[in-house]
Amino acid sequence: MNKMKLFLGIILFGSIWGFSECIIGPAVGNAGLPSGAIMTGFFAIGFMIMSRMLFKQRGMQIGMGLVAGALRLFNPFGGCVICSAIAIAAEGILFELIWYRLSLDFKDLKTYTMKISMGIVSAYPCYVGGYIITQILTPMVSSSGFYLENLIVFIPQILSRGLIAALVGGVTVPLIFVLKNMDISHVKDKVYYPTTIAISILCWSVVIINALFLMGT
Repeated sequence: MNKMKLFLGIILFGSIWGFSECIIGPAVGNAGLPSGAIMTGFFAIGFMIMSRMLFKQRGMQIGMGLVAGALRLFNPFGGCVICSAIAIAAEGILFELIWYRLSLDFKDLKTYTMKISMGIVSAYPCYVGGYIITQILTPMVSSSGFYLENLIVFIPQILSRGLIAALVGGVTVPLIFVLKNMDISHVKDKVYYPTTIAISILCWSVVIINALFLMGT
């Protein structure tokens, strides 16, 4: 695939993912739902699988996680900003490690049982791993220092919340597979480039404007 198309695809899906984390995530949390688990199991896993289907490129999801994490830094609301950004970037890396050996045509996931299982297997370690990584890296970034005993205290809570993400992921993957036959290569350049750029700019603009508005209120 054309490198520029792939690059803009990473920016596009990373921006939409980051937009969801900044705008939809807080709304889910305000509704009293486990926002972190839902955002990982549905939005993060959903966008990463969708991009893999459309572009059929390994490694793309790492870039998406970095873009989404960077956008999360521009929205200083809804808990620890650095924690969230690190968790999002970590999810992209963990997803790529889990899915790296799977064929790009998804022949390994023929049955609904396999799709559901893969959703569970993907969402649980992405959520748990991302959460643990934030507990290790955030204290280092904030200069407060990492202490293993502080992480151990939160392990049962992290593992239990991961179950919700796993259940959501088990539902998300079969739903996303409805798009399996879509072929992005058929989209003309004169449509693809302006559309991806416009949507990406829109996502960043909405998040930044929303952050400035909230800071001013």
